[in-house]
Amino acid sequence: MQKSNNSNSTGNAEQKIPFLNDPKIRSIIYQIVTICMVGLLGYYLFTNTFENLQRQSIATGFGFIDKEASFEIGESLISYSSADTYGKALFVGVLNTIKVAFIGILITVVLGTFLGIARLSTNWLVSKLAAVYIEVMQDIPILLQLFFWYSFFYDILPSPRGALEPVKGVFMSNRGLVFAVPEWHPAFKYMIAVFIAGCVAAYFLRKWAKKRQEKTGQIFPLFLCSTAIILGLPLVTWLFSGAPHKMNVPELIGFNFQGGLNMSPEFGALLLGLVLYTAAFVAEIVRAGIQAVSKGQTEAAMAIGLKPGQILNLVILPQALRVIIPPLTSQMLNLTKNSSLAVAIGFPDFVSVVSTTINQTGQAIEGISMIMVVYLFFSLLTSLFMNWYNKKIALVER
Repeated sequence: MQKSNNSNSTGNAEQKIPFLNDPKIRSIIYQIVTICMVGLLGYYLFTNTFENLQRQSIATGFGFIDKEASFEIGESLISYSSADTYGKALFVGVLNTIKVAFIGILITVVLGTFLGIARLSTNWLVSKLAAVYIEVMQDIPILLQLFFWYSFFYDILPSPRGALEPVKGVFMSNRGLVFAVPEWHPAFKYMIAVFIAGCVAAYFLRKWAKKRQEKTGQIFPLFLCSTAIILGLPLVTWLFSGAPHKMNVPELIGFNFQGGLNMSPEFGALLLGLVLYTAAFVAEIVRAGIQAVSKGQTEAAMAIGLKPGQILNLVILPQALRVIIPPLTSQMLNLTKNSSLAVAIGFPDFVSVVSTTINQTGQAIEGISMIMVVYLFFSLLTSLFMNWYNKKIALVER
């Protein structure tokens, strides 16, 4: 009887907990109050801004996107003229930003990895040169580096008539870098298709080689075979298509070069500044990742007879990548966001195009909002890919 009374008293005590003292209830209330406060603040800012814009007779909305832009853009990956709409002009700016970010990230990762490995070299001169480069580039602000390379192209390099030709068919002048490229031939589209097919084949070959090594312990010459497939198949296609080799060589006509492929001074200065600056940080990330691998791993690899190149590719780098990837992602995002400094040297990236649009339409809020959304999209897309890759190479516990 006493036990039942005790259980009843315990149950009554649990039921008599005050409503506001329940942690779950309080957490829900706090969240509701926070959401309401943020909503009220956003509503106040929106209505206040809208009333001020109406009072000053400033247009709002994104209706200007369909209007004629009436300004030229110096560089474009697609056809564009001043008669096109603001929407197309903004799209050109997005493509220019993607071009700089994509090429810059690829070169930065390669250069930074090379410098990081060189920093750990047993050769005293190589190690010190890499260390000096890293210290100098990290200590100079990125904007100052952009100004330096911009002045290098315009103030130091000669005019097109006195252009430097370090390699036959490559000309450097204050109009940029111009070099010869192959003339378009129908065989090239088949080579591109075969190249993509070769990359897919190399991917499946890598998976097969990994499973084979896990079962038998035998190392398959994956790098050589993959290189032969990826490069050999397009080469065979090129040979069977008649080996087209006609080049589009730039020629000096008047005051500038015609033909070939031209890299403008603005694009060259922006790419050099971003790559050289960010590669210094990537090099330190690679160095730290390699040093995070225990020396016992290297000694064990040497004990079983692996060569230095095999030790680096098969033992050190696969483990170091798990340390390198997260901070490397941040540097990729920094490079993409730092590309917005292109407006300082006149390269028509997205920020530059939006700035011109704001000056013509007066719709600064919409313009700034578009910049925020576009760079947020770039950052989320880069983070999504790098997080996927990081999970793929992570250790799986059994």
